[in-house]
Amino acid sequence: MRKAERLSAILDRVSDGGSVDVIELAAALGVSGATVRRDLQTLSTNGLLVRTHGGAVANQVGDELPVRVKATRRHGDKRRIGAAAAALIHDGAIVGMTGGSTALELARALSERRGITVVTNALDIAVELAGRNGIRLVVIGGIVRHSLELVGPAAESMLSNYHLDMAFIGVDGLSIEDGCTTYDEMEAQTDLAFLRRSRRSIVIADSSKIGRVTFARISALSEVDDLVTDRGATPEDLEAVRSAGVHVVTV
Repeated sequence: MRKAERLSAILDRVSDGGSVDVIELAAALGVSGATVRRDLQTLSTNGLLVRTHGGAVANQVGDELPVRVKATRRHGDKRRIGAAAAALIHDGAIVGMTGGSTALELARALSERRGITVVTNALDIAVELAGRNGIRLVVIGGIVRHSLELVGPAAESMLSNYHLDMAFIGVDGLSIEDGCTTYDEMEAQTDLAFLRRSRRSIVIADSSKIGRVTFARISALSEVDDLVTDRGATPEDLEAVRSAGVHVVTV
């Protein structure tokens, strides 16, 4: 297992369980305890967890993970979600896409499609789709966040000129009580603008986001038509989302 994959696996375990143990990690990852300790130190130095005697615990500050780390976490789930989301898009559609590692997988799944217009505020998605013969690409301007998304009043003003058939947004949290949430309030407003300019609004999120609440509210679930996620969410959580009127696709 490569280092990036180990770091991703460690972060997943910390996120799921709240803590990890060096001996258990070494056995699960098939590496030495010394390798695990170096990996934990790397993650601790970057503020992604807190080292303890014999292991580590989750960082409780709630900071958003860097893009390079997000891209490696639950990559298989995100790739399947992206492919399933792409299957919902009909030829000739005008598609809005906000940023995030799951949305990037959707962009990759669309890269060989033809006759689709993509409107995005994400620089990494724009790079992925730029020059693709079958894709007409429109990039929304604004203030650049470290998530590589362009947000703010300029982005929302530009979006007001477009009508979208579908909008796909990534979230950092999704719950019945608080709806869709993210870490940044300016990003939340731009995400909401995407939803409100579209005829069909679709959330793409891996199951770790279900039942979670982060800082800034994007919208209530009543403004979402579909959720595409993986099979890791509990049946109870998914049924609660369905009861709010959201069509749920699991892959």
